[in-house]
Amino acid sequence: MRALCWNGVNDLRVERVDDPRILAPHDVIIKVRLSSVCGSDLHLIDGYVPTMKPGDILGHEFLGEVVEKGPEVLKLNRGDRVITISIIGCGKCWYCENEQYSLCDNSNPHPHFEEAAYGHCTAGIFGYSHAFGGYAGSHAEYIRVPFADNNCFRVPDGVSDEQAVFVSDAVPTGYMAADMGGIRPGDIVAVWGCGGVGQMAMKSAALMGAERVIGIDRYPDRLRAAQMKAGAEPLDYTRVDVYDALLAMTGGRGPDVCIDAVGMEADGFDTGVEYWYDRAKQAVGLESDRPAVLRQMIQCCRKGGTLSIVGVYGGWLDKFPMGAAMNKALTFRMGQQHGQRYAARLFAHIEKGELDPSYLLTHKWSLDDAPRGYRMFKEKQDNCMRVVFAPQE
Repeated sequence: MRALCWNGVNDLRVERVDDPRILAPHDVIIKVRLSSVCGSDLHLIDGYVPTMKPGDILGHEFLGEVVEKGPEVLKLNRGDRVITISIIGCGKCWYCENEQYSLCDNSNPHPHFEEAAYGHCTAGIFGYSHAFGGYAGSHAEYIRVPFADNNCFRVPDGVSDEQAVFVSDAVPTGYMAADMGGIRPGDIVAVWGCGGVGQMAMKSAALMGAERVIGIDRYPDRLRAAQMKAGAEPLDYTRVDVYDALLAMTGGRGPDVCIDAVGMEADGFDTGVEYWYDRAKQAVGLESDRPAVLRQMIQCCRKGGTLSIVGVYGGWLDKFPMGAAMNKALTFRMGQQHGQRYAARLFAHIEKGELDPSYLLTHKWSLDDAPRGYRMFKEKQDNCMRVVFAPQE
């Protein structure tokens, strides 16, 4: 089959690889119909996740058809149209039983990487390096899905492929970001980053009762989408001082909830000395992540407010303003998405017309064009929000 493979920093190639096969009784094989790029893929492509190997297949946000299943798969049948949550839960460990699926004890077969770095091992993730299980990704004609009864969800008949594909990752990530904020009616929510996850966080915050939602970015097309599609007030950080603007918009208090939908490669949110300090340290390997957004959120959030972090971080931060966070009594909540917890709820929102994530799909291309698609996505050309590949076309 054809698949998009990582072969080094910024070196992506479509190659011929072996078809996946059933390896365990709880596996299914899915024929991939749509597979989307994601901002967190850029951390792999740019070399900030050190456990990638040449030939690894990328991709973790996808929709397809079940074509083969193991004998212990009870909830799915051949021919079912399904999305698969990008982060793999076994469904039976303590964490999965408590709906904390991204912390699963059993889905990552390579626990030593994370145990050494983080103290504990978390869940496996499709197409996301050997530290997160070494699973083949979804930018391919077919993919093996383990623990399929727990991770695959049938798509309702009234939901299109273009709507459903993002329930695999972007929608539940944004929804969980809003959920972790503990949003109450009347709250003001600020979201840093108006890409796919940020868009879904803004829309979800409104669904959960936020009185006002503010989207912070610099790209005009993303700010327009935040306003027109997600119902947010756009804030271009190249035109204003974000701290001053947010104080002015909140009567001097600051937002009640601040959401980080950017992560470890924050670019341009802070153009001062600290930004260039981070870039220099990251370039020579003395710092793994750029925390410009986190610093700004700590500064801007109201006293006693909540920071919700779903932008991906991988390692170590420098010059983290712990004193401000502690003395302002801020609450931090963060994590990879527990999509299995939210999938049915999200499909219900889509069916009712309360949520339509299909606008995230701005470009639909053949898998053969995937390297060019990632360049467009990374460089934010042609008003690109998400490129989605159709491996069967």
